[in-house]
Amino acid sequence: MSKRILLTGATGFVGKALLAELARQGHAIVATSRQAQQLAGAERCIQMDDLDGDIDWQQALLGIDVVIHAAARVHELHEQAADPLAEFRRANVDGTLSLARQAAEAGVCRFVFISSIKVSGEQTCPGTPFRADDVPRPIDPYGISKLEAEVGLLALAAETGMEVVVVRPPLVYGPGVKGNFASMIKLVEKGLPLPLGAIHNKRSLVGIGNLIDLLVRCLNHPAAANQVFFVSDGQDLSTTELLLGVAEAMGKPARLIPVPAGMLQFGVKLLGKKAMAQRLLGSLQVDISKTREVLGWTPPYTAKEELRHCFDPSYRSITR
Repeated sequence: MSKRILLTGATGFVGKALLAELARQGHAIVATSRQAQQLAGAERCIQMDDLDGDIDWQQALLGIDVVIHAAARVHELHEQAADPLAEFRRANVDGTLSLARQAAEAGVCRFVFISSIKVSGEQTCPGTPFRADDVPRPIDPYGISKLEAEVGLLALAAETGMEVVVVRPPLVYGPGVKGNFASMIKLVEKGLPLPLGAIHNKRSLVGIGNLIDLLVRCLNHPAAANQVFFVSDGQDLSTTELLLGVAEAMGKPARLIPVPAGMLQFGVKLLGKKAMAQRLLGSLQVDISKTREVLGWTPPYTAKEELRHCFDPSYRSITR
């Protein structure tokens, strides 16, 4: 059954893909973004400035059944704010909870919140994934702000009766991805020899197609109400396996040199790149068994298909 949906952050990486799929399924969408523009697939577009607790959402919420909140102040590698936690709280906590409270007052039935795996923590031991019922242990301001938003939303759900669904994705990739994943693609594309041929960590990732499929499931599923879900491709990869997969998807050779991980870790930390060492050599796994069992959900695409889709956006649509 089609719904009237308010989608925030509609021009972001996840928002754009979600808007396209919701429109394809026939939902009526009110989309918000920082830019004043008409977005394909949206019934109405509303320009919103920086997210905070002072925004009046009354007009945007008229007749809305479900809010999908994809807008956020995102994690940045080179933070410029004098007080990052205060800035993250202003957008991700105050802005989110203000929108949710106004949504409840407007009679919205369900609020789907795109959170982050950073709420759970930054690293796991191989074979010991984060589970949905683990105690959250965020480390950085972004993760802390997302956790505070989650706690506030679930409290609001108990107070008002509006259903809340929280989804915590790990790294999301797909066509047009930016950040660390894009940097990795460029290195493989250049054909440079990389000393990453013997890394045996495990990391959970989620392709944009799998994430969008779960978010759409969360629109209607009765068992999703007031729950927190993890999402991934269901296949955890080492850095070596990921680089090999990217190279295969690009149709290029992978020039990986098997340097021992311990030696790499020592060298990278010696250069003061501790965060880089964690991303390349550390593990971060999530257990999606709750998502599978409660929602009856299985990732519709394999990691191989999602990687191929990064470089050939038509590929996935003809293999589903």
